[in-house]
Amino acid sequence: MLRGINRQQIFMDAEDNEKFLYILGDCKKVSRFKLYAYCLMGNHIHLLMRADGEPLAQIFRRIGSRFVHWYNQKYQRCGHLFQDRYKSEPVENDGYFLAVIRYIHQNPVKAGMCAKPEYYRYSSYGEYVGIPKLADVETVYEMVSKKEFIDFNNTCADDVYLDMESDSDLILNDLQIEEILKQYLHINDAERFCELDESEQAVCLRFLRDNGAAIRQICRVTGISYYSVRKSVAEERTVPAIDRA
Repeated sequence: MLRGINRQQIFMDAEDNEKFLYILGDCKKVSRFKLYAYCLMGNHIHLLMRADGEPLAQIFRRIGSRFVHWYNQKYQRCGHLFQDRYKSEPVENDGYFLAVIRYIHQNPVKAGMCAKPEYYRYSSYGEYVGIPKLADVETVYEMVSKKEFIDFNNTCADDVYLDMESDSDLILNDLQIEEILKQYLHINDAERFCELDESEQAVCLRFLRDNGAAIRQICRVTGISYYSVRKSVAEERTVPAIDRA
């Protein structure tokens, strides 16, 4: 995943999206990586790839430097466009592989940008159901049929990969969050948390978020899904923050 510096918008118009995909395809030929899924999301980019030739760091330097050079000329700007180093995590089995592809293709739907993955122009979903251009679709279709793939990618899922919150954004660690649950909310473990009714859970989730916990951390500690946590913390906040003075 690549993110815009300071979370700024990267793709301002159709030309920006199309230029990035052109550069991605050109670099794919040079770097000899496999590309299984992609999605351009305004201020960040999701890619599922396998590095067969160059290492990932070199691949991303090649892609980033070419796009930023073109982008800075177009918008008469200078300096960095992408935030720090790319974020990555390994995909180690077939089920995880297919789930990550679905997660990437569902990003525009969950962001409210379209009703179905097929309606989004700048993702690899269209290549799986139409004519492949950049995506190496053969690997997936050796595992599942096209109908199975379409059905799977249109099944709503709460899977989350590579949380957008960076380590530098985190105020608390997981142990501190567990201590807040025990000391202020009188909840000793995740099982007890899951026994609360929905309204009680929502109050606790907003309390944790308001006191410095990241969404992915809250998911780990409480066992609640990412989108349930995000929905709860997005609602009106009426819970006071902890006074640690």
